[in-house]
Formats: sequence, structure tokens, C-alpha cells
Amino acid sequence: MTINKYQGRTKDEAVEKAKQEMGSDAVVLNVKEIRPKGMFRIFKGTTYEVTAAVDEKEPFVNPLTALNIPQKTHESISLAADEKITIPAAKSGMPEEENVPKQGRNDQMTEERNLSTNEGLEKRLESLSQILEKQLSSEENARETKTEAQTANREGLQFIKMLYRIMLENDVNEKYVNQIMDEAEKVLHSGSSVDSILSNVYQKLILKFGQPDTIVLSGKKPRIVFFIGPTGVGKTTTLAKIASRYKVEKEKKVAFLTADTYRIAATEQLRVYANILDVPMSIIYSVDEMNAAIERVSDYDLVFVDTAGFSHRNEGQCEDMKKLIGGLSEEYEKEVYLVLSATTKYRDLLEIVDIYREIAEYKLIFTKLDETTTYGNILNIRLYSGAALSYMTAGQNVPEDIEVFDTQKIVKQLLGGR
Repeated sequence: MTINKYQGRTKDEAVEKAKQEMGSDAVVLNVKEIRPKGMFRIFKGTTYEVTAAVDEKEPFVNPLTALNIPQKTHESISLAADEKITIPAAKSGMPEEENVPKQGRNDQMTEERNLSTNEGLEKRLESLSQILEKQLSSEENARETKTEAQTANREGLQFIKMLYRIMLENDVNEKYVNQIMDEAEKVLHSGSSVDSILSNVYQKLILKFGQPDTIVLSGKKPRIVFFIGPTGVGKTTTLAKIASRYKVEKEKKVAFLTADTYRIAATEQLRVYANILDVPMSIIYSVDEMNAAIERVSDYDLVFVDTAGFSHRNEGQCEDMKKLIGGLSEEYEKEVYLVLSATTKYRDLLEIVDIYREIAEYKLIFTKLDETTTYGNILNIRLYSGAALSYMTAGQNVPEDIEVFDTQKIVKQLLGGR
């Protein structure tokens, strides 16, 4: 993994410099706002420093084939301690060992050790930026004695076990946890500190999520954006949230099409949003009607197409959707977003992404993050499907409850932060 820093007058400028030098696969690890100092600071502007990384390419494995490969059993990581760990008593304020029952003493020490470890993790997660800055600014670390190295390794092993457990509790698939822990163990074997282990795991997770891939206007008009996905995941609301951002904040010309003619309520819901935003809306029943409706708004920047939600097991509706998206005139550029709920079960998500892959290549939007406390399935589906993440939503408010996928926030939550 290669890590570099880049500065710019804006965050976007710094990110663009990273992309130009490191390639399109570069992933932002951290963003730091640098405020000028000194007596002449009022004459200087704020700059931004972006820490970016690019990982080595790994061989592609077909997801369907990977399902049949037996999962690797992690040989060196167990949720139970490998050896007895003793904690020396404090010099004062602690009862004599012989006056405390053995079982009670062990339970007390275990509880104190777990509490101390969890509190330490929380503090480290809150200061990940500082950890990364320290690692990148210093090339050399002081050498530890043999005893200190053994102590660090023992502490590091317990820390890795805790991270392993936390990720499993957050519903990250064990196969992916093992992959991440393999890298963490390499750091541990080199005698690195707990902070280095946490930083390594954090960076690996950031790279696995990848850089969010959102709507980018190329200049060619109009750009057609399809929203597909199962019933009830919030496609129409998500469409309205994104459209309002482009209409109100970026002052782009936006139009709506809806192919969701199965539910009258869905059409009326989109019409309400169209009236509020003062944008044209058309109902389409066929490919020809879609192309004709787009031709009427050919001078617009974006055309958002709402589609019907249906069971991914309904072959007839799947085929209709495939014809609709595939029938778009070749003169138009298109993007397809598969909208998924973060509350959907993992097995169902696997079936959904496989079926919709037969319909079109897509990017991922996850909704209803406010209705769950575990986000492991987001990482699971990202790695399983290989599709890029784009947006995430947490609530029904339009347009407030949507943002570009916040990789750093999700990674911290997967590692037990808040």
C-alpha cells in the first residue's frame, strides 16, 4: 500500500491532485483543514491536506465461484485468550491476594481488563487522524527491548481478538474479517504498537470500501439516471433527495420520468416532488415512450428515471426492466443505481445483487441507515458485488437525509466507534 499527502485550496482540488498522481483507484484516508497561523494569517487562505492511499491489485475472483470455496478458518485468532494473563496489583488501595477469593479476583480482573480495553479502543478511534499523521510524518520508531516487544505482541494479540469480535458483531462476514486480520497479524509480528495495528486495520477497511462514485456531469446533455431496486427500499424518496440537490444547490435543469405504473401511490409521490421542485415529469409505459420523453427535455442536464420495485424472483418483471434500461437510445449517457436497504438480511442481499447484475451494471446506494445499528452488510455487499458505493440515506426528510457515502464514519462504526 502506498500512502501520500496532497494539499489544495479546496478539498476537491487536493483530491484531484491525488487522483492525477496515484490514479483513479486512489482512496482518501483522511482530510485535514489547515488554518494559517501567525500575525499575517488574515491575509492567507485556509488550505486542505488529503491523505490518500492506493493498494496493490489483487487477482479477480468470480463471486459465484467464491461462494463454493470453503471459508478459511483463522488459525491464530480465537475469541478466547491463548494464555493466562495476569495483572499486577496496585501498590496501594488493593486487598491482599490471600484475602480475595480466587474466582472473584479473576472475574474482577477480567471485567477491569475488558473495560480498560474497550475504553482504550474508543479513545484511539476518536484520534485516528492523529495516529495517521504521526505514522506518516515519522519514518523511524525507537527500538524496543526484547521484553518490551513480547509485552507489545501480547497486548497486540488481545487487541486483534477484540477487533475480530467487534467486526463479527457488526455483521461483517467472517471471510472478509479473516482477510483483514491477516494483514493486521503481519503488523503484529513485526512488533508494532496497538495504535499501529488499529491504523493498519482502519486503512485496509477504507481501501476495501473504495472511493465513493457519484453522479458527475460530463457536459453531454442530458445524462439519464435510473434508480432500480426491490420494493420498499426508498427509491422514489432517494431520487427526490438527489434531484433536489442538483436542482437547488447546483442549479441544474432536472426532469423526472417514472416507469413505476404498478403503484398509483408511487406516481403521485413523485408528482408531488416534481411540483415542489418545479420540474417536468412524464409517465412512461414503454421504451419508445421513454426515448420520446427524453427527447422533449434534451436540453436538460439530468433526467431521473424512477422504476417499479418488484421481487427479484419475478422473472417477468426482471426481463421488462432489462429491456427498459437496455432500450435507451445510444446517444444518451446513463448511470444505474441499485438502491438497497441496510436492514435487509445478508442472504437476501446476495440474491438481489446477483439478479440485478443481469439487468444492468450499477452503483450502490444504501438507505435506512437510521433503522439499524450494524453496517457490516454494506462492506459485505461492496466486496461481494464489486460495485462502487455512491450515496447513503438516514431518514425520510428531503433533501436533508442523504449524503455521499461517508467511508470514514462507517469504518469507525465497524471498529466499535460512535
